[in-house]
Parts: sequence; structure tokens; C-alpha cells
Amino acid sequence: MAEMIRRHGNKLAALALLLLVVPVGADDNREPDLGDFPKLQAPDGHKVAFVAYAEGVQIYRSNGTSWTFVGPEAMLYSGDDEDAEPVGIHYGGPTWESASGSKVVAAVVERGTPDANAIPWLLLRAVANQGPGIFHRVTYIQRVYTTGGLAPVDPGEFGEEARVPYTAWYVFYRQQ
Repeated sequence: MAEMIRRHGNKLAALALLLLVVPVGADDNREPDLGDFPKLQAPDGHKVAFVAYAEGVQIYRSNGTSWTFVGPEAMLYSGDDEDAEPVGIHYGGPTWESASGSKVVAAVVERGTPDANAIPWLLLRAVANQGPGIFHRVTYIQRVYTTGGLAPVDPGEFGEEARVPYTAWYVFYRQQ
């Protein structure tokens, strides 16, 4: 995580000023296509505030016979193309932190697995918000369109850590 912040710190600091004025995706009220997983829909009265693309790793630790999930470590971007700007970071809690310093911590409400080769899609409910910025008043979060991130198949050696690459889209909602 520290290395990720060091690599993108200047961009994040510059972007923080912009985010105080214009939230990323503020005009993007598209909800994702949940297909066969309507249980992942945010409740009525909650509207998409913005969307962020995540690229990072899911971290697991081996107990010698299986892998235990430790947490995510990812950069959040304004999109998935080469012009996308970093807008924040995602780490254990699960927590999302914007370049402006706002944070949201959430808890899983529902899961769905449209792709057996990727981590599940999630609906999460915010349990804490902190600071002004893009995460202020976020009520629900969806993790959708995931790739990768599954724990290794072999049991690994005791204490071994696996950092498995993943991508996802996070859709952030606010109550209207």
C-alpha cells in the first residue's frame, strides 16, 4: 500500500483539489447490469453518485493447508483507459479513501458469483464515513465486473503471502 501511495502520491495530491469541487462521475448515474444477481441492487431511494475502476491485489495468507483472506490493496481510477486519473485507494476494512481524504468503510450485505474464475460481486452497506469529499454520505457500494483475485489453489507454506491481481468496478451510491 505504501509503495502504491508513493508511486501515485503526486497525482493524488493534485487531484484532491479537483475532487473537492467536482466529484468523479457526478453526472454518471448509470447502474450496472446485475444480470442474474438482482439481490446486489442498492435499495430504492439510493442513486449512483460515482463509479471507480480498481486495479490491485487481493492478499491471502496460508496456514499450511488453506488460504485466509487478509484484505485488498488497490488504486481507484476515474476509468479503465490510459487517460484515467487516480482518485483514491482501497484497502482492508474494507475501506475506500479518496485523494481528498474522505473515507467510507463498509460491510458485505450480499454476494454473487457470475464468474467462477474471479472474486464475487458484492453489495456492501456503508458503516462509517469520514471527511468531506467523494465518499461523504456514501450509503452503498457495489463491486461488479470483477476479474481475477481468487486465492491460490495449492495450500501454500505456513505464513506464505499471496498477492493475487484483480480488477473491479466500484459503484458508489448516496441516499436521495
